[in-house]
Amino acid sequence: MITVQINGTGRVFDRRLNIADLIQQLALAGKKLAVERNGALVPRSQYASCEIVDGDRLEIVVAVGGG
Repeated sequence: MITVQINGTGRVFDRRLNIADLIQQLALAGKKLAVERNGALVPRSQYASCEIVDGDRLEIVVAVGGG
């Protein structure tokens, strides 16, 4: 099990994840978003290879369009 902070809220997962897996689990796939891990922006090209580990702090920002 791993425990991470996502946008300031603690979450527990029963298996290791990468950022792409997490985005799927959070139903954010296909949305325009930015992910920061422990204070560093993660490029979209690295989502599948960036493993989330116990204690990580993630900030996920979803772009909202409007007019």
